[in-house]
Amino acid sequence: MSLPPDWLEVHEGDAPLVLSFPHTGSALPAELAKDFLSPWLARRDADWWVHELYAFAQQMGATTVRSAISRSVIDLNRDPSGVSLYPGQNTTGLCPLTTFDNQPLYRAGREPDADEIQRRRLHYFQPYHDALAAQIARLRQHHGCVVVYDAHSIRSQIPHLFDGQLPQFNLGTAGPDGTPDTSCDNALADVVENLCALSGMSHVRNGRFKGGWITRHYSNTADGVHSLQMELACRGYMHEPAADQLDEHSWPSPLDPDHATPLRHTLAQVLDACLEFARTRSAA
Repeated sequence: MSLPPDWLEVHEGDAPLVLSFPHTGSALPAELAKDFLSPWLARRDADWWVHELYAFAQQMGATTVRSAISRSVIDLNRDPSGVSLYPGQNTTGLCPLTTFDNQPLYRAGREPDADEIQRRRLHYFQPYHDALAAQIARLRQHHGCVVVYDAHSIRSQIPHLFDGQLPQFNLGTAGPDGTPDTSCDNALADVVENLCALSGMSHVRNGRFKGGWITRHYSNTADGVHSLQMELACRGYMHEPAADQLDEHSWPSPLDPDHATPLRHTLAQVLDACLEFARTRSAA
């Protein structure tokens, strides 16, 4: 068996839970770095520190799959065909050309063409999803039910993508056809939503972020694979600068463990609920 590429991090657990971290990376391959206008812009929209926020998941027996590559190189949570997951809404593509704030990422004439996009699909997208699919299949050999939890975060205010301030918890359960509440059993979505509500923090189910390609692609409830996406507002675990003060000196700010404690407490309850759901279904 060949070793995974050095940017792909896989931790194998035995519990029926897989956490996917497709956007926490900030690495820019040397051969591409010169094409970007600014390394900071190319890294700015990462899901900063999310894999660290969920570090306790491995102690629960969860499997984790993480890419260290910046989403500006290729977005591992987009449809590889390039079809938009959010028709009619502002979003970024498979190989983004702009930041979340609609600023250009590339120097003029250095944008990826069709051949380069295909190269990135083969070099980055495919290995990540081969690894994720392999881990789901491995766990399905031992458990009748597995939960795939796609972990994300984003700045609380990005006018180009959504109005106002994003809720703290954004639960997405869009299935293969994009219809909400089809990527997992309603019983699982209900208990996760209830835990978010009990936290006292703001939350929404299938709001602006209904679930990306990972949630939709890996969902197979008939075969015991239930998937969901959790998009967190960054303010729950790090200090966000005001929008007009966002620059390479203020962003990203570090993860604040004390500030993150309430959020992390609820996330631990959520993952416990995912495990309980999977184990109960497996036993049945």
